[in-house]
Amino acid sequence: MIEDKPDLIAALRKSTGDHKYSHGHALVLSGGVGRGGAARLAARAALRVGAGLVTVGCPPAALQENAARLDAVMLRSLRDGADLRDMLGDPRITALCLGPGLGEGARALDMVETAVQFRRAGTAPLRVILDADALTLLARSPQLLTYLHGHCFVTPHQGEFARLCPELAQEAGAQTDDPTQQKSAVVQAARRLGCGVLLKGAVTIVASPDGAVMTHDATGARAAPWLATAGSGDVLAGLITGLAARGVPMLQAALWGAYLHVECALAFGPGLIAEDLPDVLPGVLGRLRV
Repeated sequence: MIEDKPDLIAALRKSTGDHKYSHGHALVLSGGVGRGGAARLAARAALRVGAGLVTVGCPPAALQENAARLDAVMLRSLRDGADLRDMLGDPRITALCLGPGLGEGARALDMVETAVQFRRAGTAPLRVILDADALTLLARSPQLLTYLHGHCFVTPHQGEFARLCPELAQEAGAQTDDPTQQKSAVVQAARRLGCGVLLKGAVTIVASPDGAVMTHDATGARAAPWLATAGSGDVLAGLITGLAARGVPMLQAALWGAYLHVECALAFGPGLIAEDLPDVLPGVLGRLRV
């Protein structure tokens, strides 16, 4: 369980005087034809957790496929990094998620480069959540790691963490099942990368560049082994993105995203697939009395 549940409930509540832009606009980038499922999962999770608007950005060739699968989630053609940069010029876009199903080709690399180098002047910063394929591209292009900043959050599993920070993974034992060793490695990684880090696992560890660290324990009575299914991590990235879009501080968004992810899995039980997680969330939020 988390100790700050009242803060979570307060953060998720909406007031009668609010409008959709009061709760942020999340942009989720998608890959090409046949690769949109992961981004759609993340987008649905971001919308379910309360982002006021969510848009999936995909290549022109994938518009028809995504349009057939999206209703409340909006859709935008984004050919390259220049298109992305233009869209991010809208200050109402408050969070960006990239990586789930993004691919590892030239367009994907262009998108990652644009995302980590983008800065807004004079407005609220853009929160950037990097997962899956985006982490692979970062690990292959070490120069890009130097552009990460305090409004970025990377969300690796242990294999991805070892590729991003091989020395830490080896020296601090980050690929073992020892949470103490993993915690030390994640804290050091956040400081080295200059951004937030969430290391996925039964004990999820989140840390920020200033040394703050928190954990979410999903072992024992809170074990949810059904989360070991394709697309589950994409939903977690979407939950974090939706919370970040709403203005929740990044470290808190990561921790609360992990908590809600597990709550949804526990509520559904065995037989869970990733598509179930966003649809279970309203019931979880209702029991929290959001």
